[in-house]
Amino acid sequence: MDTLLILLGLLLILAGYVWLVSQAFGRSLFWGIASLAPPLALAFILRHWAQARRAVVFVALGCIPLVVGLALLAAHDSARLEAILRLDWLRSEPVVKPELAIRLRGELNGKPFEPEQADLIDGVLSLREGQDFYAHREVQIRLPAAVQGPLRLDVLPDDSGTLPDVEISWLAPGQDLPEAVRLARGYSLHLDLQPEAPNRMVGAFHLVLPASMQTTLSGQIELYTDRLRYRDGQVDTHVDSQDTLLYVVRDYLQRRFAQHDIELAPLPRLDTRRPTLQVQVVFSIAGEPQTLSLTLVKSVPRGWGVRGDKYPRLADNPPPVPAPPPAQPVEAEAGQPSAAPEVGVLSLQRLQAAPEHFANRHMRVQTEQGRTADGVFVGLDGDGRLVIRHSLSGAGEASYVLRPSEVVGIELLAH
Repeated sequence: MDTLLILLGLLLILAGYVWLVSQAFGRSLFWGIASLAPPLALAFILRHWAQARRAVVFVALGCIPLVVGLALLAAHDSARLEAILRLDWLRSEPVVKPELAIRLRGELNGKPFEPEQADLIDGVLSLREGQDFYAHREVQIRLPAAVQGPLRLDVLPDDSGTLPDVEISWLAPGQDLPEAVRLARGYSLHLDLQPEAPNRMVGAFHLVLPASMQTTLSGQIELYTDRLRYRDGQVDTHVDSQDTLLYVVRDYLQRRFAQHDIELAPLPRLDTRRPTLQVQVVFSIAGEPQTLSLTLVKSVPRGWGVRGDKYPRLADNPPPVPAPPPAQPVEAEAGQPSAAPEVGVLSLQRLQAAPEHFANRHMRVQTEQGRTADGVFVGLDGDGRLVIRHSLSGAGEASYVLRPSEVVGIELLAH
């Protein structure tokens, strides 16, 4: 509505100005040429008001819908109004560089095909044209197995056996749902794709379907191998995808437990349109299954992250830990005690990596507030906190529950 009012006002103003110039030419050639410049047209209006007043009234009438339209536009889209007033519409549009280098020649269902999106995920190669929920045109090739490493594949029309399924779909004008055709054989296909860091593949693509389907594509393609996106060499956590959430959770667990080798179970399907998500994470460390309840939050500066995440970055290449020398078997003599258990300073990372090795051991834990928790180590609770059981005088017991972030020192005791 606002756009129509603005256009109507501009048309009335333009028509009134043309009328004014014609009135000026009717007066004399000098006034006609002078009125082509708006400041001199004002002089004509002041000098010959009786002749110019009808055109001025027409221009004034055009100002009414123009002002009303601009007011409506400012009420619900002030940014667009500012762009109009800045005359951004007169400037040339910047050239947007596509994310992927896709150079294909040919057609799909008899129409030119220029895909903007391409990926190879879970054994399905997809080339899509259009950003809507349903692609305007799309080619999908379902490979017999997921791809690991380079991919080279050649299929001829007479080949048999286990072959990729090829499906093409297109959205006809006026239709809400796309039409699709799938082929299991009878086509020609050549793929020669090489992996390229961090998550892309690049190479040759050739596809020829039966002549009745009017689909022939040939050229070079570049595609993604997952739904992660990178910015300056780092994963862009602002992208809303299941792969982004999986990366954020894995990175959090690796830093929290100071372990690169984290086996993480698939996450449940999450609605990335919501800024806060609750998720139950199932993972294992050194073969020990564990479960955590995490809250995923999205912020403008950081993107997706785990609430309460204050753990330091984990070294990409941790220094190798020298293996202890093999213990020499010693036959204990009668009456001699066995070897004494390990005592002394214990690192928090080592305790988090293998908490079962120190269960039921006496230890003394120093916190950053200067307090001391002295007792028997029970283990880690569901949130990764240290649980220390302390026997009180009499028959009672107390438990200390300490967050790893507040622990500054751990000492194993001999008793």
